Amino acid sequence: MPLVLLDLDGTLLDSAPGITASVRAAYRAVGLPVPPDDVLRSFVGPPIWDSLRAHGVPADRVEEVVHAYRTAFADIGMYDATVFDGIPDVLRELRAAGLTLVVATAKPEVFARPICDRLGLADLVDGVFGAPLDETSTKADVIARALDSLADRPEAAVTLMVGDREHDVHGAAEHGVACVGVTWGYAAPGELEAAGAVAVVDSPAALRDEVLRRLVPTHHDEVASRA
Repeated sequence: MPLVLLDLDGTLLDSAPGITASVRAAYRAVGLPVPPDDVLRSFVGPPIWDSLRAHGVPADRVEEVVHAYRTAFADIGMYDATVFDGIPDVLRELRAAGLTLVVATAKPEVFARPICDRLGLADLVDGVFGAPLDETSTKADVIARALDSLADRPEAAVTLMVGDREHDVHGAAEHGVACVGVTWGYAAPGELEAAGAVAVVDSPAALRDEVLRRLVPTHHDEVASRA
């Protein structure tokens, strides 16, 4: 079965409330000025280490802030998220069409798995892959782990990534995988197009149709015949 790699934050989940509250708490805990709301929102998606460096946290304090963030996230932010409307139905339809669905997120796996369990996503996908609790893992590394887990399934060579940020596109590209971008997440205007997303869709229904068009040719033929 063809494989769809799914980003979590900003693609399946509206997780900004919990993540931004945890980042805010982390900055306060270590005595650093809290970034404005638009900057806090940009933390949703990329690895926390990358976001802290990008927004000027001194290199010798990054690990301290990461620890404070993860403490706050476990305490207050982990489950402050909601599944985007329409996503559960799309996941069911894609699986019914014969696709394998796997979450591939830069969020540490120790958080990603229980979040997917609590919010009902675990039963709608075939696996959840996240980052280890260290700074060396990139989105490309997480994708590599997901692909390696299915290496004995040659049909999974037909693969597509779905994500809402440029690092989803770039991480997939490192493995020769195309990425469909979604607009309901946290990307800046034009970010996905500039990164090289093969398509950008603005609703879960449009995402369903785009994935099926690319991975299930018979679906496309059926739609065309009805047109």
